[in-house]
Amino acid sequence: MKVKILAVLAGIGLLVHQYFIWFYAPIAQSGLVQKIFYMHLPCSWWALVSFFVVFVASILYLFKRDEVFDRVAGAAAEVGVLFASLALLTGSVWARAEWGHWWLWDPKLTTALIMWYVYAGYLVLRNTPMGRDRKALVCAVLGIVAFLDVPLVFFSAKLWGSAHPDGLARKSSGMEVRMWHTVFTGLAAFGFVWGAMLLSRVKQLAHHARLEALFVWDDE
Repeated sequence: MKVKILAVLAGIGLLVHQYFIWFYAPIAQSGLVQKIFYMHLPCSWWALVSFFVVFVASILYLFKRDEVFDRVAGAAAEVGVLFASLALLTGSVWARAEWGHWWLWDPKLTTALIMWYVYAGYLVLRNTPMGRDRKALVCAVLGIVAFLDVPLVFFSAKLWGSAHPDGLARKSSGMEVRMWHTVFTGLAAFGFVWGAMLLSRVKQLAHHARLEALFVWDDE
């Protein structure tokens, strides 16, 4: 029921967000291409939230050894990699229009790409043939260690400077009010999408675990 409610809210939120993007938010100096920012930012933020959930769930698994936390960590990692992929793709399109290049080895972009590779590797590990308990333990440790890169992504622009808008924000006069409204609408809409996807995937993993247990019982 919770997933259905979140899915409905996500659909409504995305429609409202699209209206805000194309009809409410003003056109920036860089032109229409700037509007991809309203898709790029929510994907980036919810990717970081996903990896924080992986971090917390991994810690809880180490302390309680409850498979629920392992499933939450796995589901959050999958959703996080998806959102991070969308953030990198939309960011590349935006970069091509703004900078004339699809990619720059900028501190912000580089740490984000490293983060993507680390969590993609985490997902590969989760699908390797290994005992369930041992795999959950190894993944929990990696889920904690992998999070070390997440604060670097968040603070890289302030630490090392960046061509990314985060690095230029300190020099700008700020966005218009309607732009901020569109940003927050996008964060809310993508938040509903994120919640629906996460809960759905956790339930799928729980069903998969039950089926595996049934097959093991039948073999015995």
